[in-house]
Amino acid sequence: MGPMPPLPADALARRIAWKDIDHEYLNRIIRLAKNEDLSGAGFIDSPPGPIDVTTATFPPTSQLAQADLFAREQQTICGLSLMPMILDAYGGGTFTTNFQDGQSVSSGTKIGTIEGNPAHLLSAERVLLNFLQHLSGIATTSTAFVKKLDDSHTRILDTRKTTPGYRALEKYAVVCGGGWNHRLGLYDRVLIKDNHLDAFSAQNGNELCNAVQLAREKNLGIPVEVEVDHPDQVLPVLEAGADCLLLDNFSIQQICKVVEFVDGQTCIEASGGITLETVSNYAGLGLDFISTGALVHQSRWVDIGLDWKGPVA
Repeated sequence: MGPMPPLPADALARRIAWKDIDHEYLNRIIRLAKNEDLSGAGFIDSPPGPIDVTTATFPPTSQLAQADLFAREQQTICGLSLMPMILDAYGGGTFTTNFQDGQSVSSGTKIGTIEGNPAHLLSAERVLLNFLQHLSGIATTSTAFVKKLDDSHTRILDTRKTTPGYRALEKYAVVCGGGWNHRLGLYDRVLIKDNHLDAFSAQNGNELCNAVQLAREKNLGIPVEVEVDHPDQVLPVLEAGADCLLLDNFSIQQICKVVEFVDGQTCIEASGGITLETVSNYAGLGLDFISTGALVHQSRWVDIGLDWKGPVA
């Protein structure tokens, strides 16, 4: 029985959905954010108990109130499903919206309305906006990258360059912006990089081919991808049956030559220094994937405001 053929492109990229995320894990992140704000979590000098000293200044009331969330610039929304979870962490409330994660809204659009005890809403405001602005920023950046690729069959992928603790949410935000997920962690794909090859003296020739074959034999059912730094590494990786070639910092001319040489025998991904300004240059090269950490670490928080409406009639 010969070696298994390389996996198709559809098996090497995925799109996680909201249902794929552990909601109890999200609740722990929300509680951490709440404790940072009300209890000084992370600081040695912290208050004896959770308190919002500003809101506590004013007399309590049982009269429910409302506030609206407005987009203050064009954006792709992400994080709406978190809003009820955050309100619950602050004592309860409701969130209503006519939108779904992944939809584009223009500046001035009312995204939704929160309703509840005024003290709860005021204390939750910043944490609620932090999540929504951050995730919508990633989704908006991802949308911009996807649009640059136009009608190309090349898919834009994220990376593991994520904020510690926020990987699931940030990868979900990439999907909401139209992008795709690369590996989720070190457990779901073999990605042999230059440091692995240097550590085990397998940078070239037979040693490189053997390293890839060993990875395939020991990880049945798990995709095996290999990062190549120069064209001489392409042939041994191809002969070893890697599921994907990762061309790291290859020039446009080098990529074209590799795509022609490989001729569809395996998937090809390009990475390294690809920005929103340059990504369109790679659209028509025949690549299966472009991966970039910029979807997350170069995104900026979008502008979303919370405007107080007042008591519920």
